[in-house]
Amino acid sequence: MTEETPGFDEQQPDVPSGATSDDAEPKAASPSEEGAAPAGDTGQDVALVAQLDQARTALGERTGDLQRLQAEFQNYRRRVERDRIAVKEIAIANLLTELLPVLDDIGRAREHGELVGGFKSVAESLEGTAAKMGLQQFGKEGEPFDPTIHEALMHSYAPDVTETTCVAILQPGYRIGERTIRPARVAVAEPQPGAQTVKADESADADDKESGGPDEG
Repeated sequence: MTEETPGFDEQQPDVPSGATSDDAEPKAASPSEEGAAPAGDTGQDVALVAQLDQARTALGERTGDLQRLQAEFQNYRRRVERDRIAVKEIAIANLLTELLPVLDDIGRAREHGELVGGFKSVAESLEGTAAKMGLQQFGKEGEPFDPTIHEALMHSYAPDVTETTCVAILQPGYRIGERTIRPARVAVAEPQPGAQTVKADESADADDKESGGPDEG
């Protein structure tokens, strides 16, 4: 005889008395409740916006500081380069100034026909090197006297000049670029006193002769 397995009754959830089955099920949240943001989120957004504004302000200030530092560095580099060039020009000018007496001796030897042989080659090499370093000679006979670049050592009068003129170059002048390291030492001549008045009278007489002389009364 087969033994029957005793069955078991399905257990039902306990439902309080007086409560319906609908009360036992959880209620689903309504759409309006799901979309509503907590009140604390709005405060967090405001704080984040404030922090972002502060970060942008700090970034602008740092950018301005970097731009100022860059401009100051560029100005510093320009000053250093300008000072370096100035120091170099001063050093070259001092060196060439010491060589001017040698160049004067070379010039005098050339005028007297003594610049020959090996001495001529050495002299021309020295003059070429000085020219490469920027040394320029100036001062010519017949040019107007300029006290900024000429030094008058001799003075005379001449009837054939209309202004103070360099009539002889006693020692040439030298410059480097726009900087004069030695003025040209010259002999100058001024117009003969009264020459302008005589010339003016002669011109007036010539005009009278061309017009037929003064009208007779």
